[in-house]
Amino acid sequence: MFPQEGNAGFHEAVLINTAGGVAGGDRLDTDVTALAGATITLTSQAAERIYRALDQPARISTMLTACATAKLAWCPQETIVFDRARVRRETRIAVSAGAELLALEWIVLGRAAHGEAVTGGSVVDSWRVEQNGRLVWADILRITDDVFPHLRRRALLADFTAVAALVYVGPDLKRRLECLRDWAASLACHSAATAVGGLIVVRFAAAEAATLRTGLRTILYQFDRAFGPGPFGVPKMWSC
Repeated sequence: MFPQEGNAGFHEAVLINTAGGVAGGDRLDTDVTALAGATITLTSQAAERIYRALDQPARISTMLTACATAKLAWCPQETIVFDRARVRRETRIAVSAGAELLALEWIVLGRAAHGEAVTGGSVVDSWRVEQNGRLVWADILRITDDVFPHLRRRALLADFTAVAALVYVGPDLKRRLECLRDWAASLACHSAATAVGGLIVVRFAAAEAATLRTGLRTILYQFDRAFGPGPFGVPKMWSC
């Protein structure tokens, strides 16, 4: 859906899952291409929910392609993983020279406000980023049944139940990295930013989803304020 078009100089597209959630064995495939000169934000209508699965995992695959001079922002709302859920999510990104892209994904283990805890299941969340056809960054988060009993260790998630990763590819990375580090230092959630392979990676972690959401909103707002106007601000659907 395109709830608002035209006046801002860029469009915001909203993905809607009419099933109301994702169960074991389900598969969601999203393929987005921003052609040369396009400027667009993609987000989701609401938080995605991954429900308990007996054996087969849910599979979520996202392919983002930004052609030369395109500006593409991928900013879905959180993915909530319920106890004993099983999900494999893959985010693949292909960026051409001269394109600008910001991609964000975040995971929440249970709903703290409802007293929920995730004690088992499987979460595999992977990223692959290519620039001009060359792999520049790959990453994977893997939490399985044998790992969940140890998640509270300081070397793993400690008391965090909500985590996010933000990837940015674009111009003047040094200045943007300095700004992101300055903004991250003031957040209530834990965060850190680094540059690797011609892109910026920012990681976030919080004990509650609300704290993480506030931090992500702050980062996107500051980014748009400093380097906009463009598609990299807070999506309007996040306020609905």
